[in-house]
Amino acid sequence: MEEASQLTEFGKIFIFLVMGILFVLFTFFLGWLVALRKPNPLKLSSYECGEEPTGNSWIQFNSRFYVVALIFLLFDVEMVFIFPWATIFSQETLLAADNRWGWLTLIEMFIFIGILLIGLMYVWKKGDLNWIRAENILLAGPGKVPMAMYARINDTDYKVREFYMGSGDEQAIIQAENKPLAARPTFRPQFKKTLE
Repeated sequence: MEEASQLTEFGKIFIFLVMGILFVLFTFFLGWLVALRKPNPLKLSSYECGEEPTGNSWIQFNSRFYVVALIFLLFDVEMVFIFPWATIFSQETLLAADNRWGWLTLIEMFIFIGILLIGLMYVWKKGDLNWIRAENILLAGPGKVPMAMYARINDTDYKVREFYMGSGDEQAIIQAENKPLAARPTFRPQFKKTLE
């Protein structure tokens, strides 16, 4: 007579997780126990793939890495769904029970992959996969603002007060002078090509 197991399936998984964590902690402890402790400046320096660390570690991060990582994650999750689907629905007993299971699962997976491919085509068409982006082309063309308005703004002399952090009397003298600056802002019309 067979005895019933005292552990459920969840209990077996829990024991497996606890043993895995204990094994990793024991390995770390063993490494700490047998490691030599002779610090020197070379050992204490940052390691950057064999390169000498130079400069500040706070650097600008290109956002295109983030987009590529998100797209990779999307298709990585797709693989996680495809493997169980292929193992479950390829069982002969399931297909022998009803012939329609094979066609149903095949159509279901084509729909799933199709939705992901539509997302990939959208990202591709949007240009997020282009590593080197094309420069924006500025075209000269008719706009809503007349060219005479730009010319009038460019021809106007602007007077700008100097900034001075002194006493009130000295500041009033400088404000009374109101010297015009040699350089003045220049406005140029720029027309961007619209996507149709």
